[in-house]
Amino acid sequence: MLFKMFRSIFHISTFYILMATFSIAESEGNNKYLDMSMGSPNASVTLIEYASFTCPHCAEFHNDVFPSLKKEYIDTNKVKFIYREVYFDAAGLWAGLLARCAEKEKYFGIVKLLYNKQKKWAFASSEKEILNELASIGRQIGINEIQFKDCLSNKDKALNLVQAYQENAKKDEITSTPSLVIENVVYKNMPYEEIKLEIEKALK
Repeated sequence: MLFKMFRSIFHISTFYILMATFSIAESEGNNKYLDMSMGSPNASVTLIEYASFTCPHCAEFHNDVFPSLKKEYIDTNKVKFIYREVYFDAAGLWAGLLARCAEKEKYFGIVKLLYNKQKKWAFASSEKEILNELASIGRQIGINEIQFKDCLSNKDKALNLVQAYQENAKKDEITSTPSLVIENVVYKNMPYEEIKLEIEKALK
């Protein structure tokens, strides 16, 4: 039932064709695209991460690198962190819609769950299983089945997310994930010590 509801809208094989056929006027209210950020808005350095929820290297970054980055720079108000989603496939878009299904304050907690459990949901054997696993994650954060269906079938929000991704990625010339933009300079995935080095340079 859950699977059938979404298949006609977001089938993986027609994903990019579907998204390319719409010209999107900015939606109002909950459908409007918002950058998700953490850290002080007055921080000296802005770091933007472009990542896909289905990208294994992005999961490694969030599970292994991000906790140190958050503790050392974001929580100390030295860095404002902006997370921008990249959509390579329908599963990644479904995850993005789920992450924005609850209150804005819960967003990064959901992101953490999605990356912690990526191997289980993103690489499930079928679209049906992917949706079932995402629904399970939703239940862990208090999103019931009706809310989950409503979130993932919100075409206006989905289209706005894809348009924002395309515009931002083009502007910043993003070609792979994860990519980091530190003070308007784009870097490919790199070890934490190299990230620290670039942040310290920007802080001077």
